[in-house]
Amino acid sequence: MNALKFIIKYQIHDTLRSKWLIIYTLFFAAISYGLLSFTNESSKVILSLLNINMIIIPLASLVFGTIYLYNNSDYIILILSQPINRKTLYLGMYLGLSFPMALSFLIGTGLPVLLFIRNFKEAGPVLFNLFLGGVFETFIFVSISFLIATLNENKMKGLGLSIFLWMFFSALYDGLILITLQIFRDYPLEIPSLVFTILNPVDLSRLLVILKFDISALMGYTGAVFTQFLGGGVGFAVSILSLLLWSTLPLMFGLRSFSKKDF
Repeated sequence: MNALKFIIKYQIHDTLRSKWLIIYTLFFAAISYGLLSFTNESSKVILSLLNINMIIIPLASLVFGTIYLYNNSDYIILILSQPINRKTLYLGMYLGLSFPMALSFLIGTGLPVLLFIRNFKEAGPVLFNLFLGGVFETFIFVSISFLIATLNENKMKGLGLSIFLWMFFSALYDGLILITLQIFRDYPLEIPSLVFTILNPVDLSRLLVILKFDISALMGYTGAVFTQFLGGGVGFAVSILSLLLWSTLPLMFGLRSFSKKDF
């Protein structure tokens, strides 16, 4: 436990010194402040932030996480020469990166919101879900990036796979679902649609906000079916549980691969 705390503390300190993290924070701050300055309608601001977050957070988490693990290969070899468990090192590096990135998102988006908090008097639950979804996305895609970097020795291959996964979850996935639903439109597709939604963490995070807005049509067919069959409360619980699974499963596979990796 002491070793884990030491690694997390060192990694957080190292990550906070990164210029990219400062740029990441300032980006969210600038976007949030700009949107809030143009309109007083909280719903429009939240939906705009939602769309931006669900694109930028997965991309930054995947790319930065993959590069981070590759660039720390010498540090990993040095630490492994000490009597430190591999799983402890992996978990410490993961948390040491995920926490600062999640905090950067919360600070960058939260500070402008606090300046205009009077515009969000009736949108507290929706705003909370927006932040919750962003934090989940950070932890999920950092864990995926670590898994990718652990499984691939080639840095360019790992980085290319990270970018492909971002494109797949953010853009290609919904298109493939629409094509599938169109091809099999003569069959009952409610249950497959629910499964399709759960299999995409980006859609799940977006769904957290849309359920509170009661405008699930913005999610398309899958979002409408999700609300119709599970309802608001149950749908929220299923979304949270699914996001928790998305956060833990890649991390578990990464821990297992890292433990067997030959350095």
